[in-house]
Amino acid sequence: MELFFLLLTLLGLALFEIVSSIDNAVINADVLSTMSGRARKWFLVWGLLFAVFVVRGVLPWLIVWVANPALGPVQALTATFSSDPLVVASIEASKPVLLIGGGVFLLFLFLHWLFMEPKNFGLQGEETIQKFSLWFFAVVSILLALIVWFAIRQEPLMAFGAVVGSTAFFITHGFKENAESQGRLLLGENSRNLTDFSKILYLEIIDATFSIDGVIGAFAFTLSVPLIILGNGLGAFIVREFTLHHIPTVKKYRYLKNGAMYSVGLLGIVMLADSFGFDIPSFVSPLLTFAVIGYFFWKSHKEIVKSSAAVN
Repeated sequence: MELFFLLLTLLGLALFEIVSSIDNAVINADVLSTMSGRARKWFLVWGLLFAVFVVRGVLPWLIVWVANPALGPVQALTATFSSDPLVVASIEASKPVLLIGGGVFLLFLFLHWLFMEPKNFGLQGEETIQKFSLWFFAVVSILLALIVWFAIRQEPLMAFGAVVGSTAFFITHGFKENAESQGRLLLGENSRNLTDFSKILYLEIIDATFSIDGVIGAFAFTLSVPLIILGNGLGAFIVREFTLHHIPTVKKYRYLKNGAMYSVGLLGIVMLADSFGFDIPSFVSPLLTFAVIGYFFWKSHKEIVKSSAAVN
């Protein structure tokens, strides 16, 4: 049974990584189409190693280490498999702080998408909410104030973790907007004047920026760094395959981004609830991810079939 839950977690991590990287894959495919065959091959092979082992490997390890400074680098990596009572106690003590920070980050990420980002409307109410986009800042400010208020009463360090999660969201959001604007320049008329090396460098930077969502969301599934590396690495490999061969097909599934963002919001709520002491079984996060993404995949597929029937 334990092996089953490990496999479920691994597949849930991979699926979440895949759907949360759809936008990144589309950008990669568009930029790669302007590059030479040799440069595309280099990015898809060596770039994958960098994406998996450097970005998706180092980042979760650093997060666990920073949250548990008393642990050494090796112990931070293997903490969830350790039988040392001191290591176990350290992880348990830092868990609420880590989870509340990640939960705030993911919840703000979802709300920003819901209120402000252009989208294919997949559920009733989304269009209405987007008309009140400026309310995003009021909503997240009130939410942060409430979360910090309840966190201070439970553990002051949790309140700091919530603020760090909010800060991380706004910093990474700024990086994403800048990366996307640079991407538009790469696809414009000036792209002919840019070298393949500069384009590869841009793709690695934007991949690192977009991977933060997947890495933080992974902590809703598990605190095991090796498992996160395996799950996110598998997802990153599949995304590279989509980038190379299947982007036109992926673009047809209009609501996959909706599924990714609703998963982000639900995982944020799971992390917040867990940080405040609610007992959330480990299988809840992967099952929620499969259910939500499965629904929006089905909805997208249904629309494709309907459109094809109308054409014929």
